[in-house]
Amino acid sequence: MTTSIIQSDYKNWLSELKSQIKRSQIKAAVAVNSELIQLYWSIGKQIIEKQKDSQWGDGLINQLSKDLKMEFPKMSGLSAKNLRYCRQFYLFYNQEDTIWQQVVAKLPETLFSIPWGHHILIMSKTKDVHEALFYCAKTIENGWSRAILEYQIETDLAGRQGKAIHNFDTTLPALQSELANELLKDPYNFDFLSLSEQALERDLEDGLTQHLSQFLLELGKGFAYMGRQYPIRVGSKEYRTDLLFYHTKLKCYIVIELKLKSFEPEFVGKLNFYISAINEFIKDEADKPTIGILLCKDKDSFEVEFALKDIHKPIGVSAFTYKELPEEIRQALPEIKELTDRLEQATKKE
Repeated sequence: MTTSIIQSDYKNWLSELKSQIKRSQIKAAVAVNSELIQLYWSIGKQIIEKQKDSQWGDGLINQLSKDLKMEFPKMSGLSAKNLRYCRQFYLFYNQEDTIWQQVVAKLPETLFSIPWGHHILIMSKTKDVHEALFYCAKTIENGWSRAILEYQIETDLAGRQGKAIHNFDTTLPALQSELANELLKDPYNFDFLSLSEQALERDLEDGLTQHLSQFLLELGKGFAYMGRQYPIRVGSKEYRTDLLFYHTKLKCYIVIELKLKSFEPEFVGKLNFYISAINEFIKDEADKPTIGILLCKDKDSFEVEFALKDIHKPIGVSAFTYKELPEEIRQALPEIKELTDRLEQATKKE
């Protein structure tokens, strides 16, 4: 630490910073998180300015941490490590190559509205401000915990959301079309499933419904599960959709069809039929038009666009991924019933 660190300029700034922290502590009783994040933002900004305009260098943070902790011994967040996070926080959102002017206008509702731990996670795992602001906004919208936020970042929600092929622009009103597009992903990540190479569509359906909480997390906020193999009678015959949901934000039914093979044009025709049947026999007058989502193992984008060209019901088509186990390994794994029987036998022996 150089002798300049104890000059009057530093002492005056330290005194001002102490007063600012005290004022912030009082306000924090009313709005803890927002005030705390704004305080960290301000500290980070001031550290940058002091280091830029003086010869204090990196030693400033260690000295500042020591002095602040002496004044506020019961306050967390004043470690040298966290002060460096404060500095990083300000720098991350104040890069010269970003849309900074637009970012400033959004600060109150985005950066200052989520917990500090979330910010550290976002800064460490996102590649730019645009992606970071996406996850900030989604955290506020969905109330994500830090664990769920990390899952969404690691599965690249920002890169997958709104990327599916659909005909919403021509089949839904503008606002409904925009909202519907936002709920689609491509591909959907079903890595919580382990299916064999010989798996059938009912195996995929079984897996998704058995892991419903993880499936709903991947689908996103607003999906209410209505059932699998949902029966619809048309004339003298009964048909069954793979999965049926109701979306609380879009105010409409969403039917999901699952295909464990590549996209084929006839898949769209069958889904279109189910949408018509739900609109006719299940949908209420207050409900918006039913939306169909077709999930295939893979697809050719041009083929999908061509298949949707003259379809007048709203349909989106996406791929999905899952963990594929070779059949010999899958057969070697014990079934749930077998594990249960073993556990019961072991319990009886005890």
